[in-house]
Amino acid sequence: MTDEEAGTPAETGTDPGGPGLRERKRQRMYQAVSDAAIALFLEKGFEKVPVAEVAAAAEISKPTLFRYFPAKEDLVLHRFADHVDEAARVVTERPAKRSPLDALQHRFLDGLEHRDPVTGLCDNVHVLAFHRLLYGTPSLVARLYGYQERSEAALGEALTGPSDADALAARLAARLAARLAAGQIIAVQRILALENWRRIDAGESAEAVWPEAVAAANRAFAQLRSGLTAYA
Repeated sequence: MTDEEAGTPAETGTDPGGPGLRERKRQRMYQAVSDAAIALFLEKGFEKVPVAEVAAAAEISKPTLFRYFPAKEDLVLHRFADHVDEAARVVTERPAKRSPLDALQHRFLDGLEHRDPVTGLCDNVHVLAFHRLLYGTPSLVARLYGYQERSEAALGEALTGPSDADALAARLAARLAARLAAGQIIAVQRILALENWRRIDAGESAEAVWPEAVAAANRAFAQLRSGLTAYA
């Protein structure tokens, strides 16, 4: 069988050094369509732009657009897709001697220092415009909760870890405890980010808000530790 018949590693996505050509093309398509949609939404308003107009701007058909984005809201929230399992990755990839909460707190503080938009502490004009679009559109806020639920589920699995318990009841109890902890952690990060964004949106600079944002994050994680001792 020739390379052409089998497909090269780059074409089939089997290149161990990274995503294959097909996957890179798919990712570029996602980005291009999402960027075109967000530009239109920022210009005209989310509710005033039909999906057909987005498809035309991206030079694809409407059915093709829906193959990439099941709902209109996903055109905006695509930017959150890469962060859905971020908290879970932080927990599973943490150093052996670092607790889950320590790892998550360290990641959030690092995000604040680098003005990561996910932390809300970013005063870039484009990020601010995007957040105003997001938080000012009820259907986008509602759809965002679906992404957050997936984050909670992924983090809950990461916190559960392997179990030596033989009894089904014990395994279910451990899984529920981890899911409850995940819900609290994701909620804390969401509230911290939202508070940061509100202050930035009100006119404060990220530099001015940063010290208090760090202090608030440290207090919030300390509060988590007081109730989630198993993960601290």
